[in-house]
Amino acid sequence: MDASRPPKRSLLNVVFLSPDERRLRAGWRLILHLILLLLLLGLFNGVFSFLLSSIIANLPERRYFLVREITSIIGITLSVWIARRLLDRRSFVSLGLQWNADAVKDLLVGFFLPGLMMGFIFLGEWALGWLTFDGFSWRQQPWTQVLLETAGMLVVFVSVSWQEELVGRGYWLQNLTDGLNLFWGMLISSTLFALAHLGNPNVSVMAILGLLLGGLFFAYAYVRTGQLWLALGLHTGWNLFESTIFGFPVSGLSDVPRLIRQTSRGPVLFTGGEFGPEAGLVLIPALVLSTLLIYWYSLGRQSSLKGK
Repeated sequence: MDASRPPKRSLLNVVFLSPDERRLRAGWRLILHLILLLLLLGLFNGVFSFLLSSIIANLPERRYFLVREITSIIGITLSVWIARRLLDRRSFVSLGLQWNADAVKDLLVGFFLPGLMMGFIFLGEWALGWLTFDGFSWRQQPWTQVLLETAGMLVVFVSVSWQEELVGRGYWLQNLTDGLNLFWGMLISSTLFALAHLGNPNVSVMAILGLLLGGLFFAYAYVRTGQLWLALGLHTGWNLFESTIFGFPVSGLSDVPRLIRQTSRGPVLFTGGEFGPEAGLVLIPALVLSTLLIYWYSLGRQSSLKGK
């Protein structure tokens, strides 16, 4: 027997185990994580609904949504932590959650960059006559109410971005890249991210395509930095500036407190209509400009999806 030749692997090992180390192949890890995710979400949301049924019935819709987000955070975070430790055999922070000197800067840059994006879209639509400025919310409501509603929406959007980035650009992207390559990892994870919004109000083919581009945009932020913080900031800022600050619908949701009250009347193909700018062609130049700014911001940063 040739000692230099590696031992022959059984069919079961070839099908289920990674050729590089003793852990499941990426595809099986993703399937098992999805099962775990659905089980934990069902468990925590079920317990939440059972224990707090009398309180939930009297909660305003927005507060109910806020409390429900907390239970989703627990289920999603726990599912990723378990899968990362037991299936991937990696640390949770290796998903791109190392707290280092760049983390705070990434969060802040990521948060405020969408402010430029959405401001660019707002001014562009206003200049073209597609948008009417109707006033500021604090002229019609007490400023304390405006501040509380804005803070509440910030908490909601931080929660949403944490959940979607932890799964989309964290677990999905990195395992797909490990099993296939970076191109397919970015494309498939971004497609899944877009399709996860199929249940949103006013969804359309253009909306799904826009969300696909948004997913690629967040994935690019991760690839450029090797960390999730920039993508987390971008996702939070995108939702908050689009809806609460500049008054657009966000992913089809229009019942959101707004600092700027405005009415969009432009062609739906460009503005996105009732779904918001994600479903309109106005998104493309804003994304191109922001992608260039991310490239410039991340110069000198090195990232790798391998060996984590």
